[in-house]
Amino acid sequence: METTPNRLLPNLRLDELLAELQVRLQAVLATRDRVNALLEAVIAVGANLDIEVVLREIVDAAVNLVDARYGAMGVIGDGGRLAEFIPVGLSDDEIAGIHHWPEGRGLLGALITDPQPMRIADLGKHALSSGFPDGHPPMHSFLGVPIRVRDAVYGNLYLTEKKGGGEFDEEDEAILLALAAAAGVAIENARLYDEARRQQRWMTATAEVTRMLFSGAKLTEALELITALSLEMSGADLVVLARPTADRTALHIEHAAGNGAQEALGLALPAGSSASGQVLSSGELLSFDDFKHDPRVASAARAHMNLGPAVVLPLGGPGNVRGVLTAGRTPGSMPLPAAGVDMLRTFATQAAIALELAEHRRQAERVAVFEDRDRIARDLHDLVIQRLYATGMSLQGSLSMIVTPDAADRVSRAVDALDETIREIRSSIFALQARPEIAVPGLRARVLAIADEMTAMLGFPPAFQLDGRLDEVVPDDVAEHLLGALREALSNAARHSGASRVDVSLRVGDDVSLVVTDDGSGFKAVSRRSGLGNLEDRAIQLGGSMQVESAPGTGTTISWRAPLVRAAGTPDG
Repeated sequence: METTPNRLLPNLRLDELLAELQVRLQAVLATRDRVNALLEAVIAVGANLDIEVVLREIVDAAVNLVDARYGAMGVIGDGGRLAEFIPVGLSDDEIAGIHHWPEGRGLLGALITDPQPMRIADLGKHALSSGFPDGHPPMHSFLGVPIRVRDAVYGNLYLTEKKGGGEFDEEDEAILLALAAAAGVAIENARLYDEARRQQRWMTATAEVTRMLFSGAKLTEALELITALSLEMSGADLVVLARPTADRTALHIEHAAGNGAQEALGLALPAGSSASGQVLSSGELLSFDDFKHDPRVASAARAHMNLGPAVVLPLGGPGNVRGVLTAGRTPGSMPLPAAGVDMLRTFATQAAIALELAEHRRQAERVAVFEDRDRIARDLHDLVIQRLYATGMSLQGSLSMIVTPDAADRVSRAVDALDETIREIRSSIFALQARPEIAVPGLRARVLAIADEMTAMLGFPPAFQLDGRLDEVVPDDVAEHLLGALREALSNAARHSGASRVDVSLRVGDDVSLVVTDDGSGFKAVSRRSGLGNLEDRAIQLGGSMQVESAPGTGTTISWRAPLVRAAGTPDG
């Protein structure tokens, strides 16, 4: 009876050993599975050469390996700030709801300044935590490791919210460090490939622009191509190209590509109070964290160009800027990558050189045409006219020798015809030797001149949007009435409305339409007397119309329209 417990003890000991062995076997299997998963992740990350795809695959692999709910990679840019942020685990709605992406402060900043692995049980309780921006989902457990490329820290991997509610452990950290080491090699390969591909795109784009310009294509076509290629190379959401007016007092956005291109086309930017004007005068690049709210940007650009991070750069060098490019991304996006900005800057410089060479070529061709016309004029004068004159003198001297009156009359008429021919040839010679005079400023330039003139009276520059072929299709008499109506409408806003903003839209289609909107006090009762009456009279004289929409406290909108083709019976004014 007393020996029974002793006989059971070996069996109980064996069960414990078997249970412990089973636990250890499960741990070995789990470790094997994680090692296999790590190897598969390393192979997957290194199999692609597209840098954007590689970065996202690294974050995806990290999330899966350490069983995290959220993951991200922060790419470090100039000044130790985050230049890119690639999140995983957030839905599109969650991403849209976040007020702004991390900027590299707090805990993320600590990883940048001291690139060492970091594990935290609760982010909210850590001394370096700076909280989350509005719309950010709550996060607790945290694991961060640096990614090094050639002994330099390229960025950091951030993992949060261990599934199951636990903390990240030492094994998670070791797995992530191993992935980060492999990621550094994959990133370097992808960067080298991306650099080679970017250089190829740059050379192709430059060659395409140069070939177009030297093949005799129109300048507008070349500028449109430059804008489209800039969008493709920079990775921007919107690129616009503004060109200065003849007197360089304003810039006009003539070409745009990307999201919101149609709304940006036609905007007029004052050279003295806009970022584009500053770049035009200095020839230096400007960078913006929030283009839409930066006071250096013209009010018209802030209102009609929905951009957050952006760059404004010259098309040409200091003292010879031929245009200004603005490239940016929508608000809330990461800034344009430094490599993309550098390539865009180089492309803009090369494109400006091509524009200048093409202009010199056109001038040389024009000089050659003038020289050829001078030669033709000399030949006509020295050879043709002299021979015709000699022939006429000979015929006139023969008149006395002709007996038949009818024959004499015919010879006399021939002499008169020769004299008339000589006069016509001389007129042609004068026309050939004439040189084109300085062009009279077009309607577009005169509109912007009025805007500049009225700025002092308003206390701020009005925002302009010009659309259509103003200089080509608007007749002179319509243009004069239009300019008078514009001046009267701006003067009315300056004297009576107390406005802080005036928007002017001028569009040309089947007719010419002018809309002037201010945010002033509005009218208690719309009257047609005085200035408004003048506006209406100008429209009626041209067969058009004028409407005023206004109410106290809501501002005023004046719409003025005139047809481009005069209807029968319409007075000439």
